[in-house]
Amino acid sequence: MVNDGPQWRERRRHAVRAHAEAEARRRAAEEAEAAELVARFATEATRRGLPVRRLTAVSYDGRRRYRTSLTGWYVDRTRLRAVDADGRFYLLTVPAGLRARLFGARPEPSAPPLVVGRGGRDGESVPLAALLSRRLEAGDDRR
Repeated sequence: MVNDGPQWRERRRHAVRAHAEAEARRRAAEEAEAAELVARFATEATRRGLPVRRLTAVSYDGRRRYRTSLTGWYVDRTRLRAVDADGRFYLLTVPAGLRARLFGARPEPSAPPLVVGRGGRDGESVPLAALLSRRLEAGDDRR
């Protein structure tokens, strides 16, 4: 492959920048779509009368559960993902610590993924829309 020196490097820099910008636009569109799904879920769960519950968070190592000030709905069986009553998505994993034990954990809202578990082991990923739909259909069965 022939290299034109400065001109080639500039074209390459431009191509890399364009690729990064396109990826950022794709990611932002995906996050907006997922956020809309989560907001609609919260509205529908409220409309159906699904009771909100006090949410707990789990330490990264999975050994401890901590109370939080959040109320909402767990959306998976592992109770690691939830939607609060205001329609924000949470990954309920936090660092272990004495402060969390004494005062509770304070997880921050996360950008919801369109596919939950993407990049995980085979068979462990599920579209967010399907996960939320299953949760609505389960009604109050999931505690």
